[in-house]
Amino acid sequence: MTTETTAALRLHEKDTGSSDIQIVSLTQRINQLTEHLNTHVKDHSSRRGLLALVAQRRSLLDYLKRKARDRYQNILQQLQLRK
Repeated sequence: MTTETTAALRLHEKDTGSSDIQIVSLTQRINQLTEHLNTHVKDHSSRRGLLALVAQRRSLLDYLKRKARDRYQNILQQLQLRK
């Protein structure tokens, strides 16, 4: 997940707040926290934050699945989230 992924999912040139971009941003933060927790196993406050980010990404994905199925499928494929 890099800027190429973000650029590919933008709806327009200055897109910073669409669901697609928010999901990419959350996924990057989730991956960083996951790596952090692999080395700092007892960091429970970061684990709580990670769970909150995962829940937020889940609700954004659910919204996108309801509103724009094609964009939802594209995001799952680009970010390799499931299936």
